[in-house]
Amino acid sequence: MNRSKPFTNIIIAIVAIIAINLIIYTVNETDQVIVLQFGKPLRTVTDAGIHFKLPPPFNTIERFEKRLLIYDSPPNIVVTEDKKNMVVDSYARWRITDPLLFRQTVRTESSAQARLDDIIYSDLLQELGQSTLDEIVGVNRDSIMIIVTKGADIKAKDFGIEILDVRIKRTDLPEENEEAIYRRMRAERSRIANLYRSEGEEEALKIRAEADRAIKVILANAYKEAKILRGDAEADAISIYAKAFNRDPSFYEFSRSLEMYKKAVDENTTIVLPPGTNVFKYLK
Repeated sequence: MNRSKPFTNIIIAIVAIIAINLIIYTVNETDQVIVLQFGKPLRTVTDAGIHFKLPPPFNTIERFEKRLLIYDSPPNIVVTEDKKNMVVDSYARWRITDPLLFRQTVRTESSAQARLDDIIYSDLLQELGQSTLDEIVGVNRDSIMIIVTKGADIKAKDFGIEILDVRIKRTDLPEENEEAIYRRMRAERSRIANLYRSEGEEEALKIRAEADRAIKVILANAYKEAKILRGDAEADAISIYAKAFNRDPSFYEFSRSLEMYKKAVDENTTIVLPPGTNVFKYLK
């Protein structure tokens, strides 16, 4: 009897552990649980911790994700208001807010992704179809995404889902349209470049004309100043010559004759003049 008692205690402990595991379940911070009674929903548990239930088959549990989930759709073609085809690659962040409704409508995350694909694509198609290519690529993208998020969230609530955000990852042009768009872009850039060149050339002509006018004014003023200085110098020279002539007329005449000889006569010069001329009287 004494030898069988430890073995019996072990059996009782194992049975107790199994029984406890059958009536106790743990809810993690990342989980939310639906307790089923004979396969029918009994209650929803979202609080983390240890909870109790009846053992199977009376009660069973199903777990659903509580964290944010990512929906990543394949690229789709959208026609804009200005009749341009665009390849739009979008994604969304969503979560399960009503596990019971989620289980009753879509049951699994893969089924939910399929429903979200229909909801988000239809709203994107509708909203982007009311916007031009420039608005989608440029200034209005954020406001468009807010409208799409709100509309898709309203529809997703029927499945126990909340859509927090819808965003466009990437927008491309279909391959058949890319070359035409690039040609138009190059033509537009070339037009702008030519406009800048013509404006620059016009400005350069203005600068050159202004510089030429300034040069002419400077030269005219310099010529005027030179004439004035030259006239003053000649007047001073005449005055000096007059004073020198009045002081000693014969020396002045002699000096001027020497200057004339220097300019008019060299070793190869032959001059024929009447014998009585006064030009060479100082050479006699």
